Amino acid sequence: MKLRLMWILWPAFLAAGLMELLVFGLVDPQDIQWLGQFENEVSRKTFYALSFFAFWAVTATSSAMTCLLANSPFEKNRCTMNPEDRPHGCNKKPN
Repeated sequence: MKLRLMWILWPAFLAAGLMELLVFGLVDPQDIQWLGQFENEVSRKTFYALSFFAFWAVTATSSAMTCLLANSPFEKNRCTMNPEDRPHGCNKKPN
């Protein structure tokens, strides 16, 4: 489980960092308007941090979906129970 979590979070962290560099290399957070009004209540550092975590959440979701869809049929259909402990009618082959 820890390994899968690292497969998801580490590439997402790197991608979020890259997105942060690309987006805020072109956009100044102080120039962003929300609903037609300037919002200067949040400092640049806070805006950068919140944006980074939003980017990280989106890219982590993408990585999680990739891990979910990358499971082979063997991993999905594997029965982890011992053959003698399986309920009657379980046709799965032993590992």
